[in-house]
Amino acid sequence: MPLLTGSVSLSRFNVISKPPSLDFDSAHFREIAPGSEVRESAGFVPLEIEAPWEVGTERYVFRVRIDRLRPDPVAVKERVKQLVQAELDSGMPFVGPKKRKRLKEMAEEELILSAVPSSRFIEACLDGDVLHVASSAKNVLGIVLAQLRRIGVIAEAKTPWADRGEPEIESDIIEAKEPGESVRGCRFLRNLVGDREVLIEPESGYVRLQTHDARITLTGGVLPEMHRLLEAGAEILGAKMITGETRFRFDAMSFRLSGLRVETGRHEHWIELLDERLDRFNTVWDLLDGKYGTLGTERESRARRLRIVPHPPPAEAMAAEAIAAEDMSTEATSTEAMLTENRSSTPATEGSADESAASADDTPREVTHG
Repeated sequence: MPLLTGSVSLSRFNVISKPPSLDFDSAHFREIAPGSEVRESAGFVPLEIEAPWEVGTERYVFRVRIDRLRPDPVAVKERVKQLVQAELDSGMPFVGPKKRKRLKEMAEEELILSAVPSSRFIEACLDGDVLHVASSAKNVLGIVLAQLRRIGVIAEAKTPWADRGEPEIESDIIEAKEPGESVRGCRFLRNLVGDREVLIEPESGYVRLQTHDARITLTGGVLPEMHRLLEAGAEILGAKMITGETRFRFDAMSFRLSGLRVETGRHEHWIELLDERLDRFNTVWDLLDGKYGTLGTERESRARRLRIVPHPPPAEAMAAEAIAAEDMSTEATSTEAMLTENRSSTPATEGSADESAASADDTPREVTHG
């Protein structure tokens, strides 16, 4: 169970409206009956067997179970071969695309009668006006939100730019297509590069970028190539991040987390464990929200954007540079004093050859290349 153990993917949603009391039992999961024409069923089930829906003040935990009835694709492929061979044995010279499509539909209808539904469970927690869903898969998130609408809960993606009411910004490389996504997330992650508290994993890293021509994935020691691509104007879509002992992958456009693992103590009851893990999750969210407010998302100068800070020179080098500068200044002062003394001791004889030579040396010469 991701909310209670192991690594977790997380997506947040703001609850726009909800009834005074939530009736999860009214949308309880119902299994697909054998021989039914229903191919998919979804509904609510408790987080634990016979567990309550409400585990704290305005805090509800639940799972959305999704059952899909589909024939095994390998079995369908094999059955289509048999049906095609039967057509050829009956005297048909060949089987065209339209006929193959009809044979495939026949094979699926035949095999689905004996198919077993596949089940998937998505955990979630409705904590006050914030919904936490333990998944970052777009198709699954849509099903969870649809089930909540059945009991009167309306929610939309929670992101810093949505909370602040910031308008979308344009990019000539990427475009936000899904609800809640924004180019602002990519600009925020780019400004986060070089931060001392939230770091991009430097050794066993993972970074996704988008250029005008391609989508690029970097793994391992990603920093040098990542900096080069950012310098060339690429947009950064996601990265593996580190903060303290916590590691996670951050999807910038949707502001979602995956692979998040947190350390917790031992507890006698699963509700106590849930409370601590939710607190750890919120700590990571609060840190990212705070960084967003500090760093912003607008384009900045290249040096500031990449947070390239030159290393200060060693103390010995700085001392040597200061001594050299002082020596040069002293030498220049001595030279100027000697020149002044020579000028005052030389007699000024009008029309002398020395003065003519000096004048000739001081006069700029025009050089003509033939």
